[in-house]
Amino acid sequence: MIPVAILLTLACWAFTFGMAWGNFWVKIGLSVIIICLYSLIWQKPKVRFSLKSVIAGMLSAVVLYGIFFLGNRMAPYIVPGAGAQVGGIYDLGTGTDRVLIFLLLCFITGPGEEIFWRGFLQEKLMQRFGDLKGFAMGTLIYGGVHLFSMNFILIAAALVAGAFWGGLYLWRRDLCLVIVSHSLWGAFIFAVFPIH
Repeated sequence: MIPVAILLTLACWAFTFGMAWGNFWVKIGLSVIIICLYSLIWQKPKVRFSLKSVIAGMLSAVVLYGIFFLGNRMAPYIVPGAGAQVGGIYDLGTGTDRVLIFLLLCFITGPGEEIFWRGFLQEKLMQRFGDLKGFAMGTLIYGGVHLFSMNFILIAAALVAGAFWGGLYLWRRDLCLVIVSHSLWGAFIFAVFPIH
């Protein structure tokens, strides 16, 4: 179950980043739907919506946005060509209406990724290997599938975001919190207030 899930994500992210044709945001949305459906075959997600979780998710999205804002300011001093790599991430959405990007990230990509990455894969890894090892493995796999982007900044960003959401999930075991956090963060950083 876990090896197949990992192979499936590798195939989906290779398709999303490796195929030059097609709209990136639609491809990532389709990839997320596929991995989310796979996880739903094996496990019903335990999502308990509460006002407390929604507010915590909103606040954590703001915190993560702040981390990325600061990271973007520091990156040129640490990584040569960081500005061009960040620009390359945003170029993936060239020609796509920001409203469509916002809707896809808020209602498909963010929720679907969290159902799969934290609610399914990280949960299974923690059950099998223990909480900390499962968290670390889930974070590394999440960052690892982004290798197909061939963009160091994007890979590093995926590791940071994956560790952030994975840590929240490890701490609270609250899928609603990480869904809200991921969905709002993604929608705002890519469609509302880009940081490049």
